[in-house]
Amino acid sequence: MEEIHIDGVSVEEAWARLKADSASVLIDVRTIAEWAYVGLPDLDALGKRPVLVEWQGFPGDRPNTAFVERLSEALRDIGANKDCELLFICRSGSRSLKAARAMAAAGYRRCRNVSDGFEGPVGPDRHRGQVAGWKARGLPWAQG
Repeated sequence: MEEIHIDGVSVEEAWARLKADSASVLIDVRTIAEWAYVGLPDLDALGKRPVLVEWQGFPGDRPNTAFVERLSEALRDIGANKDCELLFICRSGSRSLKAARAMAAAGYRRCRNVSDGFEGPVGPDRHRGQVAGWKARGLPWAQG
């Protein structure tokens, strides 16, 4: 089976798209622990909130086999349809890419991956959140 292509966008581009398109949605697929201890994108200035659905659980990285169903339901609840732009974010862009592919396979036509994620790659000091990503670029966020 051929892999579904998903366009990557920078965190700045994701913010601009969320601001410009009232129907666009940011979907954070990290774990409950990450939301609570690392923080969440703060979209209050845009009159939005991120949709939170885990791609995999913690601990143990067990897959969320109900991901597509749960996210589809959450999107319906906020009035988003299969034509809305969906911007997927995780820690560094890997899980969010998989999640975007899963939703594209389910018929959502405008799935994008926020390439550097919330914290970006590990920096020279072996810490995340300083080289690239939502936090490092100074976009609004709040502690969970």
